[in-house]
Amino acid sequence: MSTPATPRNLPGRNRRVILSSRPVGIPQASHFTFDEASLESLAEGQFRVRNIYLSVDPAQRGWTNEGSNYSQPVPVGDVMRALAVGVIVESRHAEFPEGLHLYGWFGWQDYAVVGPQAVVTRIDVIQAPLSAYAGVLGINGLTAYLGLFKLGRPKAGDTILVTTAAGAVGSLVGQLAQARAFHVIGLAGDDAKFARCTSRFGYAAAANYKSADAASLLDRLVPDGIDVFFDNTGGDLLDQALRRMKTGGRIVQCGTAAVSQWSPTPTGLRAEREILTRRLIWSGLLVFDHSEDFPGALADLTGRIRSGMLHYEEDIVTGLLHAPGAIARLYDGRNNGKSLIYLGE
Repeated sequence: MSTPATPRNLPGRNRRVILSSRPVGIPQASHFTFDEASLESLAEGQFRVRNIYLSVDPAQRGWTNEGSNYSQPVPVGDVMRALAVGVIVESRHAEFPEGLHLYGWFGWQDYAVVGPQAVVTRIDVIQAPLSAYAGVLGINGLTAYLGLFKLGRPKAGDTILVTTAAGAVGSLVGQLAQARAFHVIGLAGDDAKFARCTSRFGYAAAANYKSADAASLLDRLVPDGIDVFFDNTGGDLLDQALRRMKTGGRIVQCGTAAVSQWSPTPTGLRAEREILTRRLIWSGLLVFDHSEDFPGALADLTGRIRSGMLHYEEDIVTGLLHAPGAIARLYDGRNNGKSLIYLGE
């Protein structure tokens, strides 16, 4: 695939989305403001990235809230932390020349002045649409791939249950599992999404988890129990799925979208006896803990895309003005596929 041209008509100033107040729970548009800054000079070893696609991710809720135990929150008054795909338009680093496309920690802004430590992926040879490197070939694809195969460790004949099964991660888990002939069941948040689980994403069966209570829904979908539970929601679905896990089952905890806030700590059914008596393995998944496995996973995912074996969907809006409300929109389930903001040329 040919390399896209460096964007033209570059902005002369840097528009930025600033976290202006600290949310409790899901960030809303009111927690952000815009500003503009002049373009800062580069120090030796730095380069200027012009952002093209900004990523919107569920993890941004945790990055804005106090009390996260896995990352420091974005300071109030700073540019909103975000992954993005962009192109180097100015460089003082010999190994990062102008015209090189990158995926990394570039924030919700037009430009980022960074060094190599901010880069997640060098896109030396573009083998898919550029937007894919912020989703299926970014943390979403890596999360699905490594969560399923490294932490879930499915075996022949296993039944796999996935929540938010039509989402940017879940849709890939379903296809990767189906390609290995596992029996994979999906739960999604509306009728259109659960229909895509079976028609497009490889699920043997699926349901709208809002259509019935969790207990009766799981009794119908997984009557013989669950070997691997790839969970993106937590909450009542997790409480009920725990009690339907097979002995030696594996739970991959990828997200907690069903829990709107963690202060005060919500309460639910006790889990310890289920873990003990069923001999369960329950693993939390933060994909950057597995960065040593990124190259192999990305090579496999890229091959699947190029061969037409892996389908993905994108929900792309144009313009930085969409950024402040984008996280809330994601948690409301109003996106269809990977949520991206295109900044254009």
